Amino acid sequence: MTVWICTACGVEQPESGTAPVVCRICSDERQYIPKSGQAWTTLDELSAAGTRIVVAEEEPHLYAVTASPSVGIGQRSLLLQTEGGNVLWDPVGFVDAAGAAAVLALGPVVAIVASHPHMYGVQVEWSRALGGAPVLVAEADAEWVQRPDDSISVIDAADHELVPGVTLRTLGGHFAGSFVLHWASGADGRGVMFSGDTFFPLQDGKWVGFLRSYPNMLPLSGAVVDRVAMAALESRFDRVYGNLGGSIPTGAAAVVRRSADRHIAWVRGDFDHLT
Repeated sequence: MTVWICTACGVEQPESGTAPVVCRICSDERQYIPKSGQAWTTLDELSAAGTRIVVAEEEPHLYAVTASPSVGIGQRSLLLQTEGGNVLWDPVGFVDAAGAAAVLALGPVVAIVASHPHMYGVQVEWSRALGGAPVLVAEADAEWVQRPDDSISVIDAADHELVPGVTLRTLGGHFAGSFVLHWASGADGRGVMFSGDTFFPLQDGKWVGFLRSYPNMLPLSGAVVDRVAMAALESRFDRVYGNLGGSIPTGAAAVVRRSADRHIAWVRGDFDHLT
């Protein structure tokens, strides 16, 4: 029996003797199946090709955990180190014994959380490699879990404190259950938000984007963007980390509000005269 991994999104599938026909996550309108067609890989194949886990410090008590070469969408996991235990955010689509050991060297992991289904990666494999750490999934997105496992727990509350000062928040938008993670003491006490795709830091570090689908450029309505922004701003934060390496180093709360207002104005038609 083999754990198959979609090469396009990097999400693990149930163990089986033969590869699935199609990845349900990639066949959804928010993702895509490549022109070359559906393809699968395995952890053994990735290891044989030289894939490894790299851990690097982002700021005190925060580490980027990446697969090199990247797998699937190529997200950057973030490992948040706290006195109450560590949190692994947006698990990548690869893990091996050496990578798990490097993560555990920074302390025990008490929760593995993906911001939304595109970021599920090999979350069950990570759980097993990290000694059975619980995997948390939003109730609204539980149908997208491709590999059920006893390690998975469903979160049905809007806000859920994982460890003191670290809160998982359900904002919706990109997916109905899209999470963000708020770290109150990050950025030297000014607060940090891990945004996943709920709002996406753009290349200049001065704006964020709000979309239902990033690869297919499907928009969200102005009402939804306003709802997501207002909910995010209930938390105090000055810095945002995205899931693909982008960030808003400072002034992030104002960037989220300004970006939401720009989005709302465009979809409302305020700037139609420019088009």
